[in-house]
Amino acid sequence: MQFVPSDNDREPARNDAVSRHAALWISGLFKSFRHVQAVAGLDLVVAHGEILCLLGPSGCGKTTAPRVIAGFDTPDTGTIQIGDRVAFGPRANEAPEKRRVGMVFQEGALFPHLMVAQNVTFGLPRGGRRNEKVAEALRMVDLEGYDRRYPHQLSGGQQQRAALARALAPEPDLILMDEPFSSLDAGLRRQLRVEVRSIFKKRRATVVCVTHDQDEAMQLSDRVALMDQGRIVQIGTPERIFNSPDTKFVAEFFGTADFLPAWRYGDFLTGMVGLVPWSDQWTTSLPAHAELEIMVRPDCVDMAPDEAGNEFVVERQFLGAFNLYAADLMSGLRVQVMQPHIARFEIGKRVRIFLREGHSPQPFLNGRALGSNNHDAPGADTVRP
Repeated sequence: MQFVPSDNDREPARNDAVSRHAALWISGLFKSFRHVQAVAGLDLVVAHGEILCLLGPSGCGKTTAPRVIAGFDTPDTGTIQIGDRVAFGPRANEAPEKRRVGMVFQEGALFPHLMVAQNVTFGLPRGGRRNEKVAEALRMVDLEGYDRRYPHQLSGGQQQRAALARALAPEPDLILMDEPFSSLDAGLRRQLRVEVRSIFKKRRATVVCVTHDQDEAMQLSDRVALMDQGRIVQIGTPERIFNSPDTKFVAEFFGTADFLPAWRYGDFLTGMVGLVPWSDQWTTSLPAHAELEIMVRPDCVDMAPDEAGNEFVVERQFLGAFNLYAADLMSGLRVQVMQPHIARFEIGKRVRIFLREGHSPQPFLNGRALGSNNHDAPGADTVRP
C-alpha cells in the first residue's frame, strides 16, 4: 500500500485519501495544562501497518500526545481520526473504551492479583473466541505455558510481553506504547525491540511508540517524529533524519554531531577537515557572504598520527566495539572521531584529522540545513519491511 498525503505529513490535509488510507490522522492538536502548552499544533499522519516513534527531550509533548489520542486527556482543540472514525473533533469525543486503541505502558501495568491469561482477557468481550484469542496472543509473544502465572512470577521482559499480548488480543486499530522498555536492562531492551518489531510486522499492527531513547527509535521504527515544544520539527525514516537533519537541534538530539565553520570556494565547500563538492541544491537558499557550518558526525572523520600535525588528542572513551576520541583543532574547536577498538592514540598525541572517503558533510546556515526537505510520507518506499 502506497499512501502519500497532499503536501507533507507535517501538515495533513483533510481529504478522501487520508480518510480511506490513514490509520491515524491528527490535525491542529493543542493541549494545555494551566499555563503550560504541552501540545502546540500537532499534525501527523500514520499509515496502516506503520511503526512510528515519537522522540524528543523531556517536556516536548511526546507523552501527552498518546494520552490525548487514547482519550485519557481531552485536547483543547484539533481533530483526531482513527481509521475511518473521528475520535475527537468539533462534534465528537469518543470515550477511551470506544476508540479501539491498545496501550502498553512503561511498567507493563499488569493487574498483580490476576494471572497472565486473566490479564490478557481483560478488555475482551465475553463469548465468541475469547479463549482462542488469549491463547493466540500468548503464543505470538512466546508466553505459551505462562497463562496461569502471576505477574510477580515473571521476569521484566516476560511482563512486557504479557502487556503486549493484552494490547494485541482485542485486535485494536492502533497500539500506543509509552516508554515500554525503559525499566529493563540494556541487553534485554535490545532483544525485546527486535522481537516486538517482528511481532508487530507479522500482525501488520499500526503503532505509535513514545521514547526518549534514539537507539530505540532507530531500531524499532519505520519513521521517527522528532518533537520539540509541543510540535513535530522533523519526521522521516531513522536513516533520513540521522543523515539529513533539518536543524542543529535535530542533528544534536538524534546522534552525536559537531559543527565546524565552512566556506564556499567555487565548486567546493571547505572546512577544517577537508573539501567536498558543492551541490546545486544548497545554492538556492544561500545568501552572499554567508557564514556556514558543516555537520561532522564521529564516523564522518578519521585521524592518523602526524608529528607535524596541529590537532591534538584530548580525550578517549572506550565504548566496546570502538573508541570515541575527542581532538582539539588548530582553531581551538573540538571534534569527535570514531575509531575501532584496536586503534589507540595517547592523550596529547599530534594527529591529522580528515574526512573519510564517501562522506559529504551537510552545510548549515543560521542553524538550518541548506536545501533541507527531508520528510518521508507514510507508506513510502523508504519504510523498512
